[in-house]
Parts: sequence; structure tokens; C-alpha cells
Amino acid sequence: MTVAGIDEPAVSSWIAGRVDGAEPPFTFDLIPGGNSNLTYRVQGRGDADLALRRPPLGNILESAHDMAREFRVISALHGTGVPVPRALGLCTDTEVNGAPFYVMDFVDGLVLHDRGAGERIPASRRPPVGRSVIEVLATLHSLDPDEIGLGDLGRREGYLERQLHRWTRQFEASKQRELPIMDRVRTLLQDGVPRQERAGVVHGDYRLGNLIVAGGRVRAVVDWELCTLGDPLADLGYLANDWIAPGEPTLWRSSAIQAGGFQNRRRLIEEYAELSTLDVSRIGYYQAFQSWRLAAILEGVYSRYLHGAMANIAGVDLEGLARSVERLADHALEQLES
Repeated sequence: MTVAGIDEPAVSSWIAGRVDGAEPPFTFDLIPGGNSNLTYRVQGRGDADLALRRPPLGNILESAHDMAREFRVISALHGTGVPVPRALGLCTDTEVNGAPFYVMDFVDGLVLHDRGAGERIPASRRPPVGRSVIEVLATLHSLDPDEIGLGDLGRREGYLERQLHRWTRQFEASKQRELPIMDRVRTLLQDGVPRQERAGVVHGDYRLGNLIVAGGRVRAVVDWELCTLGDPLADLGYLANDWIAPGEPTLWRSSAIQAGGFQNRRRLIEEYAELSTLDVSRIGYYQAFQSWRLAAILEGVYSRYLHGAMANIAGVDLEGLARSVERLADHALEQLES
């Protein structure tokens, strides 16, 4: 059976020739859950257990889905205290598979995609998992970009202004309907940008669904597609939006935190403040910004599904995805007006 997005003979030959210990034949299985770059589990003879990342199928927005950038980031972070899969090889020759891709170790564990995943964590391990989530984020933000070889990953200042410009442009390029509230929120965000205290490595998508946990701790942070340099509090605002307590409304998808037993959102932010020197008093702005930005991202995901650029469309609730964009925009406005 052919796997969409993988030229199995060519990719198998490339992996066998460049990744130590990887012996064919290989099996390629698309890992469900991703809405942008595609991730496959690659298993070979013996103990070979790898993960392969490639861009989505079809036409993609210019400058998006940069495999070399992702590969560079996880290579630089290895050994820093931020848990990432070990980078094994990058292929930029599009003759091999039609698009660049890279290979890394497969990290086994529980991906915190939703409430069901949270319920699978033993109650006694939920507090340490929650603590590990915020400790890893604080560790990432404590790194000196120059010392780990990422000093030129992006411009350091004006992060929020650049992000507002970028996602406005990409939202306009991919939107499937008119959403005036997105324009209104963008204007309010532009008028109230906080002063950036310092520049650090920003994951750009630091949420529970991009964390693999086992043994009561985070074993790997994945999906570094949006990583750059900028304002670390943007990551905290994004995580805070994803930290949905039992009984709270869901903005996009359910949260592992809804299983109960984790610290609440207020305590999460306090823990970050204890581990960092940054002022978190305007975290509400960052939450609004991240709701608006995620709405823009999900409109792009919605567009890719509609136009056949994603390999795993089966079972996707397109109407629900469209409504999520609207709920996120509403939440952003509420944060700014509260």
C-alpha cells in the first residue's frame, strides 16, 4: 500500500545510506494529529525506529514549512536541557521525495493531544507532568541564542509587530470567508503592543499537543516549525490558552488539563514567574495575541484541507475547524476588552 507523501524506494535508499544502524526494509506510517507538516514513523530491521518530517502535500505558502530550519533548531537544542529528538539527517534534494525532509529519533511516550491523553496519566503523576511542562519552557527561554548557535535564527526585537504582520499576510492569503472580527482584534493588538523585555528562543507552538511525556516528565518537545527569536512571553500566553481547567469552555480542541489534577492556569503562570525574570503582568495581552494568531493558523489549515494539501483528511470535521477559528477570534477580543 502506497503511503501518501513518501516515495518509499527512494526514501528507503536515502535513509539506509545516511542513518547509522537503519536497515531496510522500512515501513512508513503517517502519525495522525498534525495539521501542518507531516510526520511519519519509520521502522526498519532490528531496532531502527525513526520519525520523518516533510511539508504538507500540494501548494504551500512561501517561506513556510522549512525543513532545514526545523532540523537546525533541534540539532542546536540537543543537550541543552530542552528535551528534543536527536536529529539524524536532512535531505534537501527534492529529487528524492518531491520535497525536503529530515529524519530524527522516534520518541516513545504519550502525546498530550486532548483530555483523553490527560486521563491516561496516573493521577499521582499529573502534578509533576504539569511542573515539567513549565520547567522545560523556562529552560528554553533561559538559553542564550548565541551560545547554542541560533543567534541568527531571526530578528530579536519587534517580535510581536513582526508576528502581527506575518499572520495578517498569511491569513489574507489563505482565508476562505470574510471575518471582520479578525481585523478588529488585529487593530487592538497593534495599538497595545507591550515592551519586549528580552529576546530568546521562542518555540512558536508550545502547547500540550506538541509534548511527549513519560515517567512523569516531558521527554520531547516537537514541531519546531514556527521557532524563531523574540519575546518569550508569547510562548507562555499560548500555553496558558491551552491550559483549560475542568469545566472551562474549549476554544479549539479539548485539553489534557481538563482531566483534572494539574495546577491551575494562575499557578502555571506563577511558576513561570518564579523560574524567570520576566514580568508576566500583561499575560492577558499575550493570550489574546495567541488566540488571534491561532485563528489565522487554523484558517490556513482549513484552507489546506479544502484544497487537498493534507494527507490525513479522513474524519476531519471541517465545519468544526471553521467554527474554531471564529471562537478563537471571539476569545481574543474578550481578553483585550476585559
